[in-house]
Amino acid sequence: MLRGMPHILLAEDEAAIADTVLYALRSEGFAAEHCALAREVVPRVRAGGVDLVVLDVGLPDASGFDVCRELRAFSQVPVVFLTARNDEIDRVLGLELGADDYMAKPFSPRELVARVRARLRRAPALAVPSPAAVATEARPGGFELDREGHRVRYRGQALDLTRYEYALLAALLQRPGAILSRAQLMDRGWDSDADSADRTVDTHIKTLRHKLRAAGVPRDPIRTHRGLGYAFEP
Repeated sequence: MLRGMPHILLAEDEAAIADTVLYALRSEGFAAEHCALAREVVPRVRAGGVDLVVLDVGLPDASGFDVCRELRAFSQVPVVFLTARNDEIDRVLGLELGADDYMAKPFSPRELVARVRARLRRAPALAVPSPAAVATEARPGGFELDREGHRVRYRGQALDLTRYEYALLAALLQRPGAILSRAQLMDRGWDSDADSADRTVDTHIKTLRHKLRAAGVPRDPIRTHRGLGYAFEP
């Protein structure tokens, strides 16, 4: 649980957009600070006290994608991308790098605030369970589900998953063979007031499949049942 006023770091070089976003965040009770350059983001997050980063992809001195990659090397702070592009390949790249959400310009400041609030509610607890406290559950196909540690292992190796990829895979692993609709999957990993589009689940399933292939899973265990949803069938 977050203590006190959640602190948002906005990295955006367009002054008009930055002013609008800062006003919207502060009006809703968030503490918000602003930086205009990519090189300022990582040191600020390392300094501590940042609960979420709203990150423009097109910063003048470096790509927001590169910044996110640096952040994920040491932090799981939630990241929401802002971008002038809405191509699928850009959304997929951002999610694969560990971003939590993706908003294309122009966007509604109210929707951004709603997504920020949802991300903060879904942020994992800071406490890390001790190895003795972690119980894993064997699942078909060589998978292990560690619910306390919020991890999935394949043949003993932990998969590098975002929190949403983990939520999807965990839901499927808990009911092997069962077809789960997109709505059922979203109930397990998303808040009801954000990410209501079916394509959100589809995009995360796509990145999840890519990571399973990279981990050496020989056949795609996530089966698409058109018009129905997805099932884990190793």
